[in-house]
Amino acid sequence: MDKAAPAESPAELLTRAYDHQPADATAALVLADGTVFWGRGLGATATTTGEVCFNTSMTGYQEIMTDPSYAGQLITFTFPHIGNVGTTPEDIETMTPVARGAIVRQALTEPSNWRAEQHLGAWLASHGLPGISGVDTRALTHRIRDAGAPHGTLAHAPDGRFELEALRSAAAGWPGLAGMDLAGEVSCLQAYTWDETRWTLGEGYGRLESPRHKVVAIDYGAKRNILRCLASAGCAVTVVPASATAEEILAHEPDGVFLANGPGDPAATGAYAVPTLRKLMENPKLPIFGICLGHQLLALALGGRTEKMHLGHRGANHPVKDLASGRVEITSQNHGFVVVQDSLPENVEATHVSLFDGTNEGLRVKDRPVFSVQYHPEASPGPMDSHYLFDRFVEAIEKAKG
Repeated sequence: MDKAAPAESPAELLTRAYDHQPADATAALVLADGTVFWGRGLGATATTTGEVCFNTSMTGYQEIMTDPSYAGQLITFTFPHIGNVGTTPEDIETMTPVARGAIVRQALTEPSNWRAEQHLGAWLASHGLPGISGVDTRALTHRIRDAGAPHGTLAHAPDGRFELEALRSAAAGWPGLAGMDLAGEVSCLQAYTWDETRWTLGEGYGRLESPRHKVVAIDYGAKRNILRCLASAGCAVTVVPASATAEEILAHEPDGVFLANGPGDPAATGAYAVPTLRKLMENPKLPIFGICLGHQLLALALGGRTEKMHLGHRGANHPVKDLASGRVEITSQNHGFVVVQDSLPENVEATHVSLFDGTNEGLRVKDRPVFSVQYHPEASPGPMDSHYLFDRFVEAIEKAKG
């Protein structure tokens, strides 16, 4: 039996990349092991380093690029036609995007949509974000699937000149997301109120006129559409920083507390978030609802454990089973860490499970109105199978208020 050929060294990979650089290459994605993907630059003329992940969504690229949960990541879009509907200020999830850059297959075309206000390339440039097109995104996705998310450096240089070893060294030296608290970097700095409701065709976003409940949302990197869903459910929302103490949160006299999504390692953020959540849960009647990072932090506060996934969940087509009803929901997801199911204590039960890999997708505390999900029920542009969770939160608030 023939022996497998030895893997090429980083130096050999870089030498081969130099020898095969396309004449029209104005961007390069260089991985930590020396693998190089050539392409054409778009967006800002810049160089950036982060974790290379992929997202399988066919729509919503602007929402994805502005999701604070993507802090520290270079996003590979598996759907080839990215940018074809342009961009609009209405579709952002945060004012300042924190994703590191965009990796796409096809060159960006002129937008064709009645809502488009700006070309995606121009929008990326306006936020200082580089991108690369012409990449074999299928090959890159296979690599991530088999070997996990690599560290990479994306460089856009219109003159086509690249120092590949310097780019590789930057990727190899990047510390990675494990152990990184990024929630504090994307959270608001001071409390503010929110009353904007969900978007409707012909009317745009609305305003909550007659709130029925008061909710405090802890901002670990909250998406705007989550806040809109809470407002649409009748909740006057006060958003507080990730570092807010239990006393500061309770001073707002909330009827319920919401734990937002966010980036980074939940164990790192948990250093300050877990004591706050445990203090909040001393009130057995206070409804608490968490999403994504909020779900992971809640699990840690309850005595559970989280770990980095070999392959994260990022896309808008993930099937999740509700264990109580047997109903299957198609969900939007974006996470690279997961709650370890068998680490949860006896008074906490799993409520949802991924039908892709069997990982935990939801939990609830048996003796109090506290629950959370790993996925995004507020997803914009969709799917919308899980919007009922906001109603469940409101029902818990109404029951607690008597």
